[in-house]
Amino acid sequence: MSELSTAFVRLHASLTPVAFVPEVRLHQADDAIGLWELTEGEFRSSQPPPFWAFAWAGGQALARYVTDHPDLVTGRRVLDLAAGSGLVAIAAARAGAAAVRAVEIDELAVAAVAVNAEANGVRVDAELGDILDGDAGGAEVVLAGDVFYSQAMANRVLRFLLRAARAGARVLVGDPGRAFLPHDRFDEVAVYDVPVPETLESVRVKRTTVWQLRAGLPGAGR
Repeated sequence: MSELSTAFVRLHASLTPVAFVPEVRLHQADDAIGLWELTEGEFRSSQPPPFWAFAWAGGQALARYVTDHPDLVTGRRVLDLAAGSGLVAIAAARAGAAAVRAVEIDELAVAAVAVNAEANGVRVDAELGDILDGDAGGAEVVLAGDVFYSQAMANRVLRFLLRAARAGARVLVGDPGRAFLPHDRFDEVAVYDVPVPETLESVRVKRTTVWQLRAGLPGAGR
């Protein structure tokens, strides 16, 4: 994590409470479109757009569920996959997780996770890398917010999550009705109406579901 990335996060995103999880504060973009354009300019790279600067519906729902059900993570090793802002990781740390690892492929996101964890007074191990072809590293709980937004991503994520479940992890995802969630692999745990940035989602509220992955299904891990 470079000092430049950390400075960028602090400069271009304001520390404010999350709409659906006000117990957590994140550095969030005031101008969604403006920041998107900026990252396509001076900070243009092969990495994704600035997903770290917004509290997406899937992450908000998952963080709300973890906050309201701390027994899910208390005393356990937690992995936040495709962590974005670190919202879910921070919620897990606040709920008493023994250790929290937040993994992202975007250096700015890793910087945001670290900055946001510090702002909330919790420890989260922010890690840069693509781990989808590997395993969950001994995590007892795997959390993933809004990861089924494309077919290619969904295929890789599902295989990873199935391997984690077969290794004994409890796997929960938050999803606001994205097209590529394989519903036959999951059981519904909770449903929320989550406030979202209208400039990104074209609506102000997204009906969002927390799902638990079923372990031991045919084809798991292939």
